[in-house]
Amino acid sequence: MAILPFSHEVKLFRILILFRVFKLFRYARDIHTFTSIITSKKFEFLTLLIFSSVVIFVSSILIYAMEANDDNSTIKTLFDAIYWSIVTISSVGYGDVTPITPAGRVVAIFVIIAGVAVYSFTTSLIVTSFSEQLYQIKDKKILYDIAKLKNFYIICGYENISKTLGIKLKENSKVIIIEKDKQKAKRASKDGFVVLNQDPASINSYKEIDIDKYVKAIICLDSSDVYNVYTALTIRSINKQVRVLSILIHQSNRSKLKFAGVDELFYEKELVGMVAKGLVGQSVAFEAIHAMRINYNSMELQELLINGRILENFTIVGELKSKTYRVMLLGIYKKSKNNFIFNPTDDTTLELGDYLLLIGNMKFLKSYNIYLHKKS
Repeated sequence: MAILPFSHEVKLFRILILFRVFKLFRYARDIHTFTSIITSKKFEFLTLLIFSSVVIFVSSILIYAMEANDDNSTIKTLFDAIYWSIVTISSVGYGDVTPITPAGRVVAIFVIIAGVAVYSFTTSLIVTSFSEQLYQIKDKKILYDIAKLKNFYIICGYENISKTLGIKLKENSKVIIIEKDKQKAKRASKDGFVVLNQDPASINSYKEIDIDKYVKAIICLDSSDVYNVYTALTIRSINKQVRVLSILIHQSNRSKLKFAGVDELFYEKELVGMVAKGLVGQSVAFEAIHAMRINYNSMELQELLINGRILENFTIVGELKSKTYRVMLLGIYKKSKNNFIFNPTDDTTLELGDYLLLIGNMKFLKSYNIYLHKKS
């Protein structure tokens, strides 16, 4: 640098090193969290401070009275006495100032014991503060991570069906579980889900989640219809457009859930009835589907949304060429007409918002998805 004719001008850029200080702002959130935890025990810390101050004041006076008149003592002034008391009670013990009289050493013993008590009490306060706020710290960390997510599902309530559905949804998207019960929340966390231990029926649970943009759907799976109604009402008070689905436990509560703003209801008995109706008198069809699910673990059913990208390349079923990719098209759900077309003909028109029901090997299904979404 020194041999360059413009080296002095280049050295001016060293001032930019000062901007490294701004890197500290990345820890501002953690510092704020630490401060809030400590301030939650401010009464206890204030009590500890008063106790320490009293011990320092009393011991300083006593040690000064015991040592100041001794010519060999290193404690000559009141400041020396205060300095010794602070060093001793803090368990530092430099050894530069020490009592030499028997009475002074007795005072020192009591100050040392008080110092151990202060040190122990301080440690227990800090540990207790963090242990009490541990779940809140975890929730804040999870909310911070959720803020970075895009296109995810929210499942409210963690039951057995929640685990099954969550595992399935996790194959293609992120899934967040909101569960108020601590034991169920722990179980969901052990199962590998992102969990918020909060009340799904509370508005505060959704304050840090941008459900307006990035939530694909919110699924209410609590074992109580009443609680699912409260959850749906809470969600609708925040957002009117987000898709809300719910399980229906009792048929008598269907109208209540619909009135609460639920878009789709899943009633177990109704689904079983639909399957039974479709397979009545068709034992071969039933055995075929059963065999595919039991004997061929790699076979998967997939629901594929017809979006604008697919419509740019394909307008009718005949253009989909599912057989080329060893994928079977079972049917199409027409959202505009709210009906399902089983085994559609080649001239069936595709519309935005339709769903294709596909069955096949997972590897072939992935290849077929890529084919449908590729540019023409």
